[in-house]
Amino acid sequence: MGLYDFTFYDLINRNAVAFSGRSCWLEVDDGRNLTFNEYKKQVDCLASGLCRTGVQKGDRIGIVGKNSFEYFLLYGAAAALGAIVLPINWRLSTDEMCFNLNDCTPKILFADAEFQPVLKERRRDLSTIGACYNLKADMGDCMAFKQLMDSTGPLPSVDVACTDGFVIIHTAAVAGRPRGALLSHSNFMCADLHFNFNFGLCAEDVHLNLLPLFHVGGLVMAFNTFHAGALNINVSKFDASTAARLIQDNKVSLCFDFPPILDSILKAAKEENLNLSSFQAVVGLGTPEGIERFQSETGGTYYCMFGQTETSCVATMGRYNDRPGSAGKTISLADVRLVDDHDQPVKIGEIGEITVKGPMVFKGYWGLPEDNAHTFRDGWHHTGDLGRFDSDGFLFYAGRKAEKELIKPGGENVYPAEVEKVILLHPAVAKTVVIGVPDPKWKEGIKAICILKKGQALESKELIGFVGERIASYKKPQYVEFTEEFPLTKDGVPDRAKIKELYGGNQY
Repeated sequence: MGLYDFTFYDLINRNAVAFSGRSCWLEVDDGRNLTFNEYKKQVDCLASGLCRTGVQKGDRIGIVGKNSFEYFLLYGAAAALGAIVLPINWRLSTDEMCFNLNDCTPKILFADAEFQPVLKERRRDLSTIGACYNLKADMGDCMAFKQLMDSTGPLPSVDVACTDGFVIIHTAAVAGRPRGALLSHSNFMCADLHFNFNFGLCAEDVHLNLLPLFHVGGLVMAFNTFHAGALNINVSKFDASTAARLIQDNKVSLCFDFPPILDSILKAAKEENLNLSSFQAVVGLGTPEGIERFQSETGGTYYCMFGQTETSCVATMGRYNDRPGSAGKTISLADVRLVDDHDQPVKIGEIGEITVKGPMVFKGYWGLPEDNAHTFRDGWHHTGDLGRFDSDGFLFYAGRKAEKELIKPGGENVYPAEVEKVILLHPAVAKTVVIGVPDPKWKEGIKAICILKKGQALESKELIGFVGERIASYKKPQYVEFTEEFPLTKDGVPDRAKIKELYGGNQY
């Protein structure tokens, strides 16, 4: 490691000294409570074991599993070796999981028992994986995780730079296929410091890790908590009542929110008469009603933000009360510029594409040089998102560019083109347009407007089930409406803007 480098493994070594005996990870499922020093020792054991199996710098380590201590441990061990973690969204269909794995050719795979059967069925399709291990508590039929922890050999000396790749997170399928965003150690260190600065985080804080560790939001929150010497409390599955009780009993001070997480926690706390006064910082994409209720009932602060996987989760952030409806201001180590279709800056108050530069911008999409050249043109990362600045520098999100329209049910990214492609596989459907609509539970829902083939009949429920069998369940439409024709543009293609006007109202 170079004199001027600082990786996640350097942070592990630093914290083993600075916060040695403090708790860094509490595993709710089995009660394990590990200190920063214990975490470093186990990271070293696992890294040594992985090295013994042949894992080297730059190799990918695939993970298909729910949040666990072993999951977080693998991030530390990979950092020690300069390997790259490939966390897979377990909510995807089998085909989607296999695509993401094959896209990045991992050498080794860790999987929870519940996901092993489907992966074994497709083992022949996963040709680069040389070994498969159980992930959590050695449950499953793969090789035992503890075999890797029995190593007492010294760690190899590996030259890992802070700019080296550390994690690949696949984004939604903007053009019919997901793209693996490669994030470096520096990307995460930068994100850590921005979150810590905004929250005023210290070693006394407690984070309730509710988001999955395959999601950039869940990962950055776990990392910035670790960075501050604070405690991560981990749950493998979200339950509102359990979360509310953990907040009360462990004096949890912060978490990340996607609808309906916060609303359901507040509801459970009220029903069970629980005290959430420690809950002082929540960041995310809540509804105005939920945000104001949280601040009123706890006295805490809600932070709004704009970011994406490609910006290490964050590009702008601010307190909700500073400018309700905004995504805050540009973070300290970033520049955000809004541009028109010709990449020229727009005036204050005008809507333009959000472009970003700075140390939080990712290294690029795995194996897609043409996409990278287009995305990084003119020395800026082009997000595909639209926004406008007000005269005080607050950013207001204004949706996606037409060719990159995005729907975010419960914080997940879903591109209409991907859903439309599956709907058109149904023999009764002639044409379809998928749009985002207001939804009472998920903040934004997925709606399919369909034209049926002549003489065909189809129930909404049947179509929703058809889609849910072929792609991840969260990508299936919650609403379906049938029509005889679409409004068209001059070019004769469906006019999405007018379709959204006609069919995109509140669904409640």
